[in-house]
Amino acid sequence: MSKACRVCHLIAEKTANMCASCKTQDLSSEYTGEIYILNPEDSEVSQRMKINKKGHYALRVR
Repeated sequence: MSKACRVCHLIAEKTANMCASCKTQDLSSEYTGEIYILNPEDSEVSQRMKINKKGHYALRVR
């Protein structure tokens, strides 16, 4: 199972030890919901989640 960053919600590989986006080591394998952000400038969801980069994100991280 993949891991999600608790800070920015970016989903990383299961072997990752650090988030590729915000460089934190606070990753969790417990997350729910996934979303692909393709155009963060025009996406309402990305604006609500404060995401400004394309990528694969978790909706909720525990």
